[in-house]
Amino acid sequence: MRILFIGGTGTISMAITRLLAKQGHELYLLNRGNRNQDLPETVHLIQADIENEQDIAEKLQGMSFDCVGEFIGFVPSQVERDFRLFRGKTRQYIYISSASAYQKPPTGYIITEETPLTNPFWEYSRNKIACEDYLMARYREDGFPVTIVRPSHTYDERSVPLGVHGNGGSWQVVKRIREGKKVIIHGDGTSLWTITHNSDFAKGYVGLVGNEKAIGEAFQITSDESVSWNEIYQAIADALGVKLDPYYISSQTLADMGNYDFIGSLIGDKSNSVVFDNAKLKSLVPGFKAEVSVKEGIKNTVNYVLSHPECQNEDPEFDAWCDKVIDAVEKMKKML
Repeated sequence: MRILFIGGTGTISMAITRLLAKQGHELYLLNRGNRNQDLPETVHLIQADIENEQDIAEKLQGMSFDCVGEFIGFVPSQVERDFRLFRGKTRQYIYISSASAYQKPPTGYIITEETPLTNPFWEYSRNKIACEDYLMARYREDGFPVTIVRPSHTYDERSVPLGVHGNGGSWQVVKRIREGKKVIIHGDGTSLWTITHNSDFAKGYVGLVGNEKAIGEAFQITSDESVSWNEIYQAIADALGVKLDPYYISSQTLADMGNYDFIGSLIGDKSNSVVFDNAKLKSLVPGFKAEVSVKEGIKNTVNYVLSHPECQNEDPEFDAWCDKVIDAVEKMKKML
């Protein structure tokens, strides 16, 4: 198939790019070229800024595709642009939405594609919902061949999955665990969560590419393994070969501390227990099975980050914030 990805080198999309290239598809990536150095040689590159609609239209003049995958569309204006660019030029348009769009707080912990979409706590999620609403309207009213995909917490070898971290990413928390410092875990660490390695996500996504039964439908793609946040952080400590020193703080307290948007990322997402039912995906992609376990995936990621200094982004501001918050909570406990 001839396939175009908008993006194609991020955490979610890189594994899909590699898998499609390995299968021999004619794959084009449209991006700014910032992370194209690790791509398979067979991938065709279109270096451009997707926000420059006129330039993109000229570069894609005369081209049509079996599938267009949008990985960096976050607000309605971006998918509206895609509709103008690709209407009549693709047999399928796959939009990456987010499982954070599901109802918060949830009325039940089992999540299916029929779970309502509503999240008053996170603007990111509300924008994803708005994008979905627009695209499905275009499917119903104009026949635009839309497929919606909702990932949850997807990770790769470059970043360790966490609940609480700063703007610099996961390394500073990994470093705190490695150095034996107290590590903040939201709540009491017992809520259930699902992390999915991008290589597993890719298998589900690729199974939907070119699948006519996926048109006009939404699918979540996650692992079937649900674990507690305590298990996730313990797996990181085990991979480092050190003892974990957890420090539990309620999600609401963390959100009230300011500095970081934990209202969105915790109250609107990670503080809620969720178990994903992937039956709908498996009905169209019967061979789908997430094979990378939490322990295996985290161990491989930790080892990769430790051996690649470019993944070790220091975040002294977040490190100091952790110490400050822990000290403040300790003082509050003594006053009670």
